Amino acid sequence: MLTGLDVLKRDDFKPLAGMRAGLVVNQASVDRQLRHAADIFADAKGVELKALFGPQHGIAGTTQDNMIEWEGSRDERLRVPVHSLYGAHRKPAAEMLDGLDALVIDLTDLGARFYTFVWTAKLCLEACAERGIKVVVLDRPNPLGGDVMEGTVLDTEFRSFVGLSPVPMRHGMTMGELLLMIREREIPHGDLTVIPAEGWRRGSFFDETGLPWVMPSPNMPTLDSAVVYPGFCLLEGTALSEGRGTTRPFEIFGAPYIDPHRLCDELRSCGLPGVHFRPLYFEPTFQKHAGTVCGGAQMHVTDRAAFRSVITAVAVLETIVRLYPDSFAWKEPPYEYETVKLPIDILAGGAALRAQIEGNAPLEEVEESWRDGLAAFGRARAEFLLYDREGAAR
Repeated sequence: MLTGLDVLKRDDFKPLAGMRAGLVVNQASVDRQLRHAADIFADAKGVELKALFGPQHGIAGTTQDNMIEWEGSRDERLRVPVHSLYGAHRKPAAEMLDGLDALVIDLTDLGARFYTFVWTAKLCLEACAERGIKVVVLDRPNPLGGDVMEGTVLDTEFRSFVGLSPVPMRHGMTMGELLLMIREREIPHGDLTVIPAEGWRRGSFFDETGLPWVMPSPNMPTLDSAVVYPGFCLLEGTALSEGRGTTRPFEIFGAPYIDPHRLCDELRSCGLPGVHFRPLYFEPTFQKHAGTVCGGAQMHVTDRAAFRSVITAVAVLETIVRLYPDSFAWKEPPYEYETVKLPIDILAGGAALRAQIEGNAPLEEVEESWRDGLAAFGRARAEFLLYDREGAAR
């Protein structure tokens, strides 16, 4: 299998011939041989690397926690400026784009609406459209596959940096596919080219691609973390630990007041498919409850095809709210540059899911409430899908 970066390199950078290019990358922007895109571009014939841009967590993935801004600098080895797109500017400023003919984006997305890299890419497309600069996306597989969609579709009144367009929590698209859809709907004057990956089967998880896993962000150490992320990122909207500060973020969750055995007994009774809850105690080294022993659970996904992360997270939250009503709390703003709306509401893309959780709504009822939105999104996305289930580009 080849990523868009591998394809561009194989084809001698023809789509960028004679251009001065900026490159939006982080530590996971590597080819099949683990060579970084910036080094590949620096050595390329016929294209001139003029600047580097980095998303949340820094261009080298060094800002460990979430919501930590970083400043631009200069890469003295490559002799180009490095611009931060997570700080004073989430959308590239005009001066950052001066002298560029094209902006090339090579980021690993997780297929979850909350993951901010696709919104960095959208803001790059907006900025480049305003200045007549071409955007080229080097596409990569969706690590979770491209068939399953889950959760609520964003209500546009709840736009934030964890959701700038009306897509579901788990959307089943690659970054290239999603940006083609966004360009058509929201930025029709944008000059966008997607270089598809080759050989990706739409139903395949990342470990079926043969590509090396490089952490796309510091708290995404493994594919296992990514599999649970589309649901368990919701815990960022609570005072519960989502496992940051442990070696298994998003797979581990809890709080100091939770009895892990009681919690896991209740969760097992929910009949959730493809997952086993193991009681445990843990002590986060940073972020929520740092240095305090928490009771909770570790999720062990036993069947990825059957597992549904979003409804599983809803079941976890409903259970904890029901068992510990006097201790459970939603996180207060600010969160991801939103200072008024509750973090759980901007993560969920609206206030309805919070009300369902607080009301202990039956899980079947919660899933049913998503059905029409997911069906409509599925119909709308169809014309933008680039890959089929046999590994051929469409």
